Amino acid sequence: MVDTVLTEYLHYIRYEKRYSPHTQIAYENNTREFIAFLETEYNNLSIKEVSHYHIRTWLSQLKSSGQKTKTINRKLSSLSNFFRFLLTQKHLTQNPLKSLHSLRINEERLPQFIKEKEAESLLENVDFDEGFKGKTDRLICDILYQTGIRRSELIDLKENNIEWSLWQMRVMGKGSKERLIPLSESLLSSLKAYLADKKTLGLTFCNNLLILENGKPLYPGYVYRIVHRYLATVTTIKKKSPHIMRHSFATHLLNNGANIQAIKELLGHSSLAATQVYTHINIEKLKEIHKLNHPKG
Repeated sequence: MVDTVLTEYLHYIRYEKRYSPHTQIAYENNTREFIAFLETEYNNLSIKEVSHYHIRTWLSQLKSSGQKTKTINRKLSSLSNFFRFLLTQKHLTQNPLKSLHSLRINEERLPQFIKEKEAESLLENVDFDEGFKGKTDRLICDILYQTGIRRSELIDLKENNIEWSLWQMRVMGKGSKERLIPLSESLLSSLKAYLADKKTLGLTFCNNLLILENGKPLYPGYVYRIVHRYLATVTTIKKKSPHIMRHSFATHLLNNGANIQAIKELLGHSSLAATQVYTHINIEKLKEIHKLNHPKG
């Protein structure tokens, strides 16, 4: 039965759910790992006989082998997806993961982010280089923070991805999934001025939204260096990568009352589990506020 349902499952995530190749490989490897565990530890236990006890034992084994909590949670998420499929296909009558939860992520493993005042300082007070290069560098930081898109998505942006009249931007994310992200009036104004400069300088032969001074597209190393350089002027956090801007975007939205489901859509996450790490950040912030301000903190 195991081989049959696994084949069905892999067909399902590939052709029906249309997950990205990377996600397909991860889900398959994690599911096969659990099945191998059952074969080794429980003498080919039937899928129908699997209980939360067997899954807990597997998780404990993973933790004992030194695997990180984040890695274990990803494997648990893969397994959860597999068992949900089995339920929908009537291969099971109950989900053995129902009473299980993701392992707690330690505070030091939570994503880092800059403070709201630091983001404001970066975009309003920092002096960027003069000329077209400085305008490009400023927009790199501005777009990453205001939209939360990935570095690769920023690099791939085309001029026609901006829907001016609707105040939004179309972004092609992982798994070729397109999403819409609203743009502020100030960012739209900056983009219009930037495109006018491109035209004046005769750099319209490349339809990428942001380009280098020579008219060529941005590349990962350049974006990383620019973000690192300017973040270093406003924050002392250890990591100063483009992804920090994405973490800051999500964290600041959540801190200001945004719905977690809305943040998931804006980030382009395929699963809410990936977005929920920001709720852990928010809880840690509340703990800090309580400790500093409550008489018994």
